[in-house]
Amino acid sequence: MSTIDLNADLGESWGRWTLGDDEAMLGLVTSANVACGFHAGDPSTLRVTTTGAAGAGVVVGAQVSYPDLRGFGRRFLDIEPDALTDDVLYQIGGLEALCRAAGIRVRYVKPHGALYNATRTHTAQARAVVRAVRAYDPSLPVLGLAGSALLAEAERAGLRAVGEFFVDRGYTGEGGLVPRGEPGALLDDPAEAAERLVRVVGTGTVRAVDGSDVAVRAESACLHGDSPGAVTTARRVRDELARAGIAVAPFV
Repeated sequence: MSTIDLNADLGESWGRWTLGDDEAMLGLVTSANVACGFHAGDPSTLRVTTTGAAGAGVVVGAQVSYPDLRGFGRRFLDIEPDALTDDVLYQIGGLEALCRAAGIRVRYVKPHGALYNATRTHTAQARAVVRAVRAYDPSLPVLGLAGSALLAEAERAGLRAVGEFFVDRGYTGEGGLVPRGEPGALLDDPAEAAERLVRVVGTGTVRAVDGSDVAVRAESACLHGDSPGAVTTARRVRDELARAGIAVAPFV
């Protein structure tokens, strides 16, 4: 039987500002990319999220970001590599403290937003993220876009590199994500999103916005927890995977 991990970005509320339905998503995903305070997530929010993940049996990963609360981590920052390594280390350690209080551990690392997109091709920043993970715990997998510089650098450093597919994002013919704001960047049809994931698991390809088929090697599939209708999409995805005989389980 084929198996896929389902992950979602969680813990992104801040103070009185609530983003997404973390409680509902924790009942549907198998891994949670939890914010670390640099793009979103105050300490109290993150403690609630990590405690909820522990109760739901969901694996927690550190979703590290540029220090960009105002921009939600979606603006590229040309940070010196050594400083970026330190930023990533700091974020993993902070989330680890909250995980330990909940009786769990950080199990993997995934960049967020603009840092995620940058590490697809920006070798220096990809290497900086990998250095942080290796320095913290070389047994931690790195989750990133299939075919990215990040995963290549992780493999080169002896880390486990885990490819990811985005259920609710459009793909370019080169295998990248369509930039937000451009036509086809976001998918809001739960049925279409579910059908795409079943196809990726079955054939290893996704239909790009230019009509071409792009190869995707993915052990995990991401559902954005902050997207409108995220819970509805997640439920439809789970239903369609079950109908196709595809099991859902964490990749770690």
